Amino acid sequence: MNDVDCARVQRAWDRARREGGLAGFTETVLQRGGAAWTHPSGARDLPAPRARHDLLQGQVRLGRWVAGERTPRAYHDAGAALAPDLLGTSLLVIGPPGSGKTRHVVEPVTESLALQALTGACAVVAVCAAGTPLGQDGAYDVVVRIGDPASVHDLDPYAESDDPDEAAAVLAEALAGDLDTVSAQSAATALAQLLGPYRALHGRFPSLPVLRELLEGDPGALAALRAGLAADEHAVMRRELDARMRQAGTAADVGPVLADRLALLDRPVFAGFFGAGDPADGRPFSLRAVAHHPLRVRIDLPERGHEEAARLITRLVLAQFHTVVRDTRRPHFACLVLDDATGSVTPESVRRIQRLRAQNAGVVLALRTIADVPEALHGPLLGAVGCRMALSGVTTWDGSRFAHAWGTEWVETTEVAKHTVFADQPMTRAIHALRKVVTGKAVTTDAVTTKQVERERWSASQLAHEVPPGHAVLSLTSVRGEHAPPLLIDLRG
Repeated sequence: MNDVDCARVQRAWDRARREGGLAGFTETVLQRGGAAWTHPSGARDLPAPRARHDLLQGQVRLGRWVAGERTPRAYHDAGAALAPDLLGTSLLVIGPPGSGKTRHVVEPVTESLALQALTGACAVVAVCAAGTPLGQDGAYDVVVRIGDPASVHDLDPYAESDDPDEAAAVLAEALAGDLDTVSAQSAATALAQLLGPYRALHGRFPSLPVLRELLEGDPGALAALRAGLAADEHAVMRRELDARMRQAGTAADVGPVLADRLALLDRPVFAGFFGAGDPADGRPFSLRAVAHHPLRVRIDLPERGHEEAARLITRLVLAQFHTVVRDTRRPHFACLVLDDATGSVTPESVRRIQRLRAQNAGVVLALRTIADVPEALHGPLLGAVGCRMALSGVTTWDGSRFAHAWGTEWVETTEVAKHTVFADQPMTRAIHALRKVVTGKAVTTDAVTTKQVERERWSASQLAHEVPPGHAVLSLTSVRGEHAPPLLIDLRG
């Protein structure tokens, strides 16, 4: 038995004691030994793990706490690790390129979640650019390479939803969540007015090219859809479509804006993706599966030249993740890892991140700078996540945001003031004068003042200039409310 086997059998033992199934547990162990309750993939370990893991505790070591003035003595040179009860409050990592976000943080965390998935304890979805070293293909059950014709799997843009309103809300967040000119509610309404009638007629949601035509207000496409809803049973959906057709072409119509954003995914490089291929080929993958199974999923975003499309896909995956983890009956932890969260943070996603800790789920967001998030969301984002990490090289602007989020603390300071002694007696004055001639210094006395003062835990200047390369400042909060102050961590230790 390896560590994964021990953790998996321990988890089954706890479940058997809780549910009263000890006889079945014993029989399974006697028959299968260390292979009992193996992950559906049949894997019992990762191909080549690189980080240090403690699977019985569910932890992955990131480094060690650095001894210093701000670090409590109990933390001096102790190991620093992350576990699901910390990731359940979500983690925000900010550092410039080359600071080690992926190598020292995102990769070990993803590897740990993949190992725990083999024990049945969690499901992980990692989103990264093609070629990012987030583990070998063999470390995942599903690898979706968007835009690669050789990709075995496709991504279902509707996450296997059968509710037009839910599907419309997810698509609206992906298409218009970062726009100030289009509200999420109006975008969701416009999409629902098309998705509902189309599903009522065809039994499925439209492919993205067809949806783009409908959003553009193509008369032929709308008329054909309207004609198919002539039966009385479709009266409600016919009314929905009529409302959309009345809005088409007006100044308040959001359809053309949504169609323009959808055009980013309606490109030749994405032909056959997002449900546009043959459903019989088995390619479509729904993110809803992670809510039911401890899956390991990696989604590779398109390569250079499709940055806006990549950001749209990232928002789509984040919106789908928030939707599929709402079912709190799920026995395993679910985590979404975004190696580059640029453009994915929206007002709605920030609100949903706050709810994840109650849904046995969490997200890991990595950013080059806080400026990659709209300024109005800087404070809400830092407040929504429980774990925050500022890596070496952040700017004073980024540092000021962290300093404000981490607040202040009371410290005891000691001030020593030297006061010249003025003697009253002639003999004493003579002695003081002689001493001054000999030493060159006047006779003084020390006045010691001890007081409590309030200071920032880490100032913006200290974060920008005093964090050495390969280090970071990390604060932690668990889902139980336990927290550790922001401390300096050596990521190479």
